[in-house]
Amino acid sequence: TNPGFVVRITQAGLDYANQQGIAILEKELAQLKLPDISGDSRVLHVGKVHYELSSPRGSEDHPVPSIIPCAADPVLGAGRYVPLSLLAQGEKGNRGHSTWGMGGLYVYIKITLRLGSDTTGKPTISTSDCNARISKVRLLLSGKFGWLYNLFHSVIESKLRKSLESKLCDNVARSVQNELQRHIQTLPVTARIDDKTGIDYSLVAPPRTTAQSLDLDLKLEEMYPNMTMKFRLSAPTAPFLTIGPGGISFQPTVDAQAYAILPNSSLAPLFLLSLVRNVSAVINVRSGRIVGSVDVGRIRLSLKDSAVGTFKVRMMQSLMNILTSSTLLPRLN
Repeated sequence: TNPGFVVRITQAGLDYANQQGIAILEKELAQLKLPDISGDSRVLHVGKVHYELSSPRGSEDHPVPSIIPCAADPVLGAGRYVPLSLLAQGEKGNRGHSTWGMGGLYVYIKITLRLGSDTTGKPTISTSDCNARISKVRLLLSGKFGWLYNLFHSVIESKLRKSLESKLCDNVARSVQNELQRHIQTLPVTARIDDKTGIDYSLVAPPRTTAQSLDLDLKLEEMYPNMTMKFRLSAPTAPFLTIGPGGISFQPTVDAQAYAILPNSSLAPLFLLSLVRNVSAVINVRSGRIVGSVDVGRIRLSLKDSAVGTFKVRMMQSLMNILTSSTLLPRLN
């Protein structure tokens, strides 16, 4: 489908989007919790050492430690001291606790986003690739067994780095799906011009990217121009019927759903009207024949729902009352 017009987002717009993306990454990095790590390592002159590294459990007064970014660059730096607790035990029975801190965390992350469009013409976004690399994890320690932990701290730093890299990409993908995609699905793809007309500027194709810009092919067409309409009538409730000496009277309520017939013969809902009016009939018997007359009161029209914006129904109500009095009643009587 050929677009009605093309919107081009230039490098300046892409730079702004990049800044917003970095802000999202900082938010995700701040929510990243440090994992518990345990394992065995062989240390020279000591033998095999079993270690357990854990963060203190959070409470209302002391929340779980997290990583706080301190730089809004392609390289996000996290330098706040994060307390950790380390328990280590060697083959010879040496056992001790120490308090560790983590600082100097440098994160490099590359995210590839897939842009598309759904069947309604709204944009879609998802993560097609994510590569996170933590170039440096520096552990700071204190305690009388510090000399022992320094012998195998590189093993712990390596495990900690790999765990954080995996968690970071998982969190970013989840944020894109739950926040960014959900937000763009709320963007409108139509705009009202007046009470009867509007513009459809939905996407006719997925966004196109170049080295310096992002192009959006938009439809830009009037909604339902020169299309045939169809009305579907239904009774939401049974009419209340009264029989008395003066004849029969009842008050029917009718819902009229209006549709536009699209070129592919499918129906697009436009609006739903509610019609209420009083109807009375007098029946007599003359010369062995049953005769009668019908009187129809004024129609009361109201708009119950509309997919094309609100509009006044007073003119339509007046027109229907005129047609009823001049055309329908003479034929019935």
